[in-house]
Amino acid sequence: MSISFAGKVAIVTGAGGGLGRAYALELARRGAKVVVNDLGAARDGSGASDAAALVVEEIRSAGGEAIADGSSVTEFEQMQAMVAKAKADWGGVHVLINNAGILRDKSFTKMDPSDFDLVVKVHLSGSANATKAVWDMMREQNYGRILMTASSTGLFGNFGQANYGAAKLGLAGLTKTLYLEGAKYNVRVNTLAPVAATRMTADIFPEEAFKLFGSENVVPAALYLVSDDAPSNAIVGAGAGAYHSAFVTMNPPVILAQEDRTVEGFAANWARISDRTGDFVPQSGTEQSHAILAAMQAAMKG
Repeated sequence: MSISFAGKVAIVTGAGGGLGRAYALELARRGAKVVVNDLGAARDGSGASDAAALVVEEIRSAGGEAIADGSSVTEFEQMQAMVAKAKADWGGVHVLINNAGILRDKSFTKMDPSDFDLVVKVHLSGSANATKAVWDMMREQNYGRILMTASSTGLFGNFGQANYGAAKLGLAGLTKTLYLEGAKYNVRVNTLAPVAATRMTADIFPEEAFKLFGSENVVPAALYLVSDDAPSNAIVGAGAGAYHSAFVTMNPPVILAQEDRTVEGFAANWARISDRTGDFVPQSGTEQSHAILAAMQAAMKG
């Protein structure tokens, strides 16, 4: 069955190149009207260019509909204006892919606080700004598909990327609350952790690997996660034609006897407390307290 975006309006941030461009082109090819958002800045966030306009030309040359937008995701008012224009021109917004980002990699000991703040501002706050700008409209129209771009760095860590990792794991956390708040309004929110050869990773991959990790190999996962039949609250990894899911799990609680509720008692039971046997995937934060209460009840009955 072919997946179509005909009749849908999509916004892709950071769509002037790399993954964002690939998403925008495929969305347009499948019938979406696309807002191509990009400042055209360098990898570290400096400068500007007409990158978004060039992608719009590509889309229009192929017979699609698109408009360029040079707004900054760090400015909420600019995101509001971008969404208002899309609504005025095309009637609404149905899909948002939060893809804009920068890198300022350094070990934490060498990282200036301003470099930490800016990366978090662009990735995490920028995605929140764009999402907030479409949120009420999506609720009112009873339809919305939102994709956050996280990273294996956020999920699992990476040397020299404390700022990036903090922002990216924050996006996974944002997804986990918004999927709950959007559920009754048919607004589905997912997280993608892509591995792709783009200007953001140009000096990381060897040449042969760079070709293997083309952006086109991430597109199938991204577009499925914003399609009509998308799940919600998924964390999906994609790269080089390989796709997998990641999960935030929790093991069953270990109830310590009153006399063991000391630092020493905790230390003595650490092997049990950290044992992953029986891991489960909570669907909301309340499940932690529910699990504790259930374990306590079971212990009292035992």
